[in-house]
Amino acid sequence: MSLLALILALSAPPPPPAIRAVAYAPHFEDAAHRQPEAMGRALDRVKALGATHLTLVVQWAQADVRASVIAPYDGGLSDEAARHVAAAAKARGLALFIFPIVNVQRQGPGEWRGRLAPTDRAAWWASYARFILHYADLASALDAPILSVGSELGAMEHERDRWLALIAQVRARFSGRLVYSANWDHFHEVRFWDGLDWMGLNAYFPLSDDPQPSAEALDGAWLLLRARLERWAAFHDRPFLFTEVGYRSVRGAATRPYHYETGAEVDLEAQARAWASFTRAWRGRPHLGGIVVWIWSEDGPTGYGLRDKPAEGIVRAFFTAPSTPPE
Repeated sequence: MSLLALILALSAPPPPPAIRAVAYAPHFEDAAHRQPEAMGRALDRVKALGATHLTLVVQWAQADVRASVIAPYDGGLSDEAARHVAAAAKARGLALFIFPIVNVQRQGPGEWRGRLAPTDRAAWWASYARFILHYADLASALDAPILSVGSELGAMEHERDRWLALIAQVRARFSGRLVYSANWDHFHEVRFWDGLDWMGLNAYFPLSDDPQPSAEALDGAWLLLRARLERWAAFHDRPFLFTEVGYRSVRGAATRPYHYETGAEVDLEAQARAWASFTRAWRGRPHLGGIVVWIWSEDGPTGYGLRDKPAEGIVRAFFTAPSTPPE
């Protein structure tokens, strides 16, 4: 290797993670953006971002946190619509990651799917198994290589035997890779990582109390978090995925990234700064198997969506870094 080639190799950016996914939930969009032409344009933009996978969000619902039945509902994505999205993704060279989420329709203060308390736990688990096995069958039919067996079900994560039994049922129907998506503040409580191919968690960690933190402050917060997460991955001896990474384009984007309610002041640069710090922290890290950008959406100027915002270019640069150093 020449001296010039060596210099170029040493200066080349490290490769991006193997799985570069963008979440997509057509049922979250308004009627105009659920039309086939609009969905096609959205997937074109996802592909142009440098994504390798499309994470298709699918939902069944339960009435409230105490309910014991989970079932399809009118606001969810139909199987027919899922097949259409899958075909469009395949036509664009995007692999499919099926991502089932429990929708809790009535929520009181502090209630959400992380705090389920079904009155009949056995009935809930039977219902949940129907939900996940339905999507295991659909994922298999759609040739999806990745399936999540759950998302942010913190109150149920200690039931190791039930999870391992469900995972065994899923593997009998689906031959791809399995992951579970834990909440950012609860991933260390999951008791069944050894039954899965990848560990998953979302990345909505609060990074600063300052609504306008400096790049140095954001990078320092990620340095501490990265060390913690890499110790966790090493302990379990397996890679992990960030199954959701997202920042709203609002003032204080990095303060409470999980806070999705509207009403905050628009700040496109705050979103961009948060994404830039994330990419600096995680570029080329060996324990990180992939990330899922939350979410490609027409959710307005204060939402998580990246379209035509400064953060879009930051994510594109992260996703399209050279996979190998130049020769």
